Amino acid sequence: MINLKGKDILSGAQFSREELDRIMDLAGEFRARLERTPSLDLLNGYILATLFFEPSTRTRLSFETAMQRLGGRVIGFSSVESTSVAKGESLADTIRTVDQYADVIAIRHPRIGAAREAAEVAEHPVINGGDGAGEHPTQALLDLYTIRRERGEIDGLTIALSGDLKYGRTVHSGVQVYRHYRCRLILVAPDALRMPEEVIAPLRAQGLPVEETTDLEAALAQADVLYMTRIQKERFSDPAEYERLKGSYILTREMVERVNPRVTIMHPLPRVDEIAPDVDALPNAAYFRQARNGVYVRMALLALVLGRIGAGVWV
Repeated sequence: MINLKGKDILSGAQFSREELDRIMDLAGEFRARLERTPSLDLLNGYILATLFFEPSTRTRLSFETAMQRLGGRVIGFSSVESTSVAKGESLADTIRTVDQYADVIAIRHPRIGAAREAAEVAEHPVINGGDGAGEHPTQALLDLYTIRRERGEIDGLTIALSGDLKYGRTVHSGVQVYRHYRCRLILVAPDALRMPEEVIAPLRAQGLPVEETTDLEAALAQADVLYMTRIQKERFSDPAEYERLKGSYILTREMVERVNPRVTIMHPLPRVDEIAPDVDALPNAAYFRQARNGVYVRMALLALVLGRIGAGVWV
């Protein structure tokens, strides 16, 4: 039996297969309950703090929606200019202060390792909502749930990850959870944006099939799931390098219909130009359903880390 009560959620690598399956199952339960009623009272009286030191739409709003759908409340900020951080307050002092007000903290920060630093000083659970080019574990969980919803299973699928694999925190966390399902991975990126070797090496050491290529169409032809990502302008110190790479891969409807019309198309969003708008109408374009699934998965996580789910039932 799994027990995530009081646990920090910092990395995709921290989960076992049993924990992943339980989170997926619980997300499905919450989805079904919300089809019958707009809100639940499972977390009535609990408070979530959302501390977003970096811009966010889906992660912040879906965390807040998840907490409120569960009957809890939300405090926090989405701009450091309105906080004491703008006066020079350290991250540790901000976390120690907010820890006095909330039962769980979700944090996004531009610096790799910031969520772990927050967890070291907080008494309550800390959930990593993205730390720079490091990880984004809750995105990986909702991606996993989306794949199961869209494909019916996860085990043994071929997943092609395309775009910015060097700085893409969603894919860094994603490969850590896909390994439990023996997925075959095809990594599609320009040489300058390859997945870091330190991320790939443990997968290969485990015997997982990992292929690297620069050819999007070749990967698309083999994939059950195509996971597109944007080239992240904010991660480049050299604007000219971004301009050179930003249009590396563009998925069009014509390409999908010609090469692999049954592929499931995903994207963590926001997109820029890497998926053409005409792809949106395809029934297997799952990225907006993927965004909705973030609510159910984050509901599951909040309920688990706050100890409101035990032995398969509500506490």
